[in-house]
Amino acid sequence: MSVADMTHQELVEDFLAQKRIAVSGMSRTKDSGAGSIYLKLRDHGYEVFPVHPHAEALHGDPCYPTLGAIPGGVDAVFIMNSPDITEEIVEQAAEAGIKRVWMHNNKVMPSSVSEAAVARCHEEGINVIEVGCPMMFLEPDFFHNCLRWVIRVTGGMK
Repeated sequence: MSVADMTHQELVEDFLAQKRIAVSGMSRTKDSGAGSIYLKLRDHGYEVFPVHPHAEALHGDPCYPTLGAIPGGVDAVFIMNSPDITEEIVEQAAEAGIKRVWMHNNKVMPSSVSEAAVARCHEEGINVIEVGCPMMFLEPDFFHNCLRWVIRVTGGMK
């Protein structure tokens, strides 16, 4: 099945089937949405790697300045940055041969989605998710469960 034929649910299942996931967009100075997602993935047994160009460690784990700096590479990357940074991270993913990218977009907060980054993913044959976040699928709390329902009902997850 080609990526173009995959449903949103199939893309999510494929992403979450990976074991080594990088998370971009974590903050050095405060709790962040990306940090919460990082911890949720880690708590669910994923081997996660924080990516931040200026941090040495986040949440007690070594931090990496780029995707290419992660020893042994990763299978996927979750991005919760501004769209211009998303474009940089997608470029790094393409260079590193990463075939799964999830751009945060819950329709409530500012989106990480960049149309140029999405197009670049398609050019490189990267499975790209442009809606939602892992918090909606990994034992979601009430808020994320409702948010997933609303996005589905309004046609955002096909």
